[in-house]
Parts: sequence; C-alpha cells; structure tokens
Amino acid sequence: MAHFAGSVAVEHGPAWEQHVSDTNRFDQAAATWDEQPRRVKLARAVADEIERRIHLSRDIDVLDFGCGTGLLTLALQPLVRSVTGADSSSGMLDVLRQKAQAQGLAHVGTILLDPKEPLSLSARFHVIISSMALHHVADLAPLFMWFHEQLHPGGSVALADLDREDGSFHEDPRGVHLGFERSELRALLAGAGFVDLGATTAIVTRKGDRDFPVFLITGRKDG
Repeated sequence: MAHFAGSVAVEHGPAWEQHVSDTNRFDQAAATWDEQPRRVKLARAVADEIERRIHLSRDIDVLDFGCGTGLLTLALQPLVRSVTGADSSSGMLDVLRQKAQAQGLAHVGTILLDPKEPLSLSARFHVIISSMALHHVADLAPLFMWFHEQLHPGGSVALADLDREDGSFHEDPRGVHLGFERSELRALLAGAGFVDLGATTAIVTRKGDRDFPVFLITGRKDG
C-alpha cells in the first residue's frame, strides 16, 4: 500500500532521462499553467476515459507520472485511496501541494524526480497514469520497465499523449517526441511485460487553429 502525505525521496533504480531543458520552463510556467481552459478540459477528458477503462476504487493507490500541477491527479483523487504526483518540476509540484492543502486532501502526495538520476521507489501502486508527459522522456523503454516494476501484480497503466504530429503542437519542438504511433507504444509496453493492451482516443484537443488527437493506452501487469 502507498499512503503519502508529503514528498517522497527517489532512490536508485533503472536509468531514465528526461529532456532536462523542460524542467526550468515548466517551473516558470507553473503559476499560470491552469489558466488555459484547454489544459483543464484535456485533463478532465483523460480522467473520464481512465475511469471508463480502468477499475478504480477506494482501496487503490495511484501514481501520476509527470503530473504537472495535478489537474489529472486531483480529478481522480475522489475515486481512489491515495494518489501521488511525480514530476521533475518543483514549481509544478508546489502548485499541486498548494491545491491539495487548500482542499484538505490528506492522501495526495508528491515525488520530485531528478531527470538525470535513476528511478526507484519503495512503494508499489495499483495504477500508474500519465498525461502529456511521455513526449518529454528521451527513452521510454526503461521508463515502461520501471512502471512495470512499481506496480502490484495485476496493476494497470493508463497513458495519454499525442498522436504523431508534425511539430506544430509545441512552440519549440526541439528535444521532444513529435507525438507517437500507438502501435509503437503498444510494442514498447509489451516489451516491458504488459498485457491486455488497448488504445482509444481520449480527446481531440485544439491548439491555435489545429486539432490534435490525444490517445489513451491501457495495459495490465500480469499476476
């Protein structure tokens, strides 16, 4: 079980790497991040799709990887026992903690990730979720293996991100994946040991004058 009321240290484990330049940018954007209605709508749509596709209950502990200011974290919090937001941006986590404190949410925790350090936690989770964070991770294969290790047997992942695009979504697309082919991510998840993989479109989000489909891929750790 995982019950977190504060920050949790990250120990040694499988290597991963985030595009490090993102961290400072997200720190600077954190205070006004939630002011974009598009982001709030996207998080709500992803949360609704996760609820449709993953069994959630009050005896489930959830990890939200790349949680940002916790839009998805807090959307799912009423449905589960505990939810922990993990991010490499301390500014984003500060906003999440402030929102959780203002709402009196004792079972919302945070983990500050170091994008240069390996990942490991002593806690295990029943569900790992992520929304719009994977395209900032340089190499997803070790990250998906880490997800598998951090789940209880029978646990699930629910991962949302952009379909393959031409770089128009980001003002500066350098250092990020330009979305993903769903088959590519399913293959990486299968290679990490996940089964019962499925994908659906969670929302088509509009940015500027363009529409960008956002998928949700789900899978299960056998056991």
